[in-house]
Amino acid sequence: MNDATGVQLQQGALRMALRPDIGGAIAGLWFDGMPVLRSCEPQALGGVRESACYPLVPYSNRIAQRRFSWLGRGYALAPNYDEPHNLHGTGWLGAWQVQEQSATRVALQYTHPSDAYWPFAFHAEQVFELAGDSLSITLSATNIDARQTPIGLGWHPYFVRRARSRVHLEVRHRWETDATRLPTTAVAQSALDADVAVLDLDNCFDGWSGPARIRDEKLSLRLTSSLNHAVVYTPRQRDYFCVEPVSHVNNALNSDDPKARGIIVLAAGESAQARMRLDIARA
Repeated sequence: MNDATGVQLQQGALRMALRPDIGGAIAGLWFDGMPVLRSCEPQALGGVRESACYPLVPYSNRIAQRRFSWLGRGYALAPNYDEPHNLHGTGWLGAWQVQEQSATRVALQYTHPSDAYWPFAFHAEQVFELAGDSLSITLSATNIDARQTPIGLGWHPYFVRRARSRVHLEVRHRWETDATRLPTTAVAQSALDADVAVLDLDNCFDGWSGPARIRDEKLSLRLTSSLNHAVVYTPRQRDYFCVEPVSHVNNALNSDDPKARGIIVLAAGESAQARMRLDIARA
């Protein structure tokens, strides 16, 4: 179903509402009427930072002081966020267009020209596929610039925080951060397994393997992805928390070896793709 402010799909107990015009974001995802992600009806969504989930392209998380170097050239970015660092790329700030739609599938597209917010032109597509108990999303980016370009991919879902919310991920390292939330050192960690109530994280984890399991008193969720990094954000005094599948470590472009930290390098015309799937059941 489409209306003036969004696109909606429903399969069995699962309903999803999209706002292509607001960052290609999911406004809401419900299972038997219960919010799976932080959710509102599409016409009520005031901005992408209030959404249920939005795409991260052409990078995730922070670029320190809005500056980076690539192939021997330095770049300074126009600010896209209310802090000293730029955040989450450009896809979440633009309008996406519906490319195709069926009863169970919606494809969106977004083209970014070279500009002050990101110097490399690229084309991105998102495909959402809904089943009765799962949501699958594919995100792809194609380099339409003449130059070799760095790319990062990911998503920023906001899970509903309930009284007994718990998260489990198998990982290899947790990246410690400084006072401005930039990564400093990687600390060995075999797993994250804890009640959300005791966590206070805004950290990237690498070596993520297997499903992330997110459970509470109402729902049991299984999050899988082709990506092997995850940012876990558990702000205190909020009604949500985030487990974000991402391709690279935060601020990877300013590291000594961006590729080793997950940055994808695309020649002109080349594409990269990532997938995530959320399986949903009652607890």
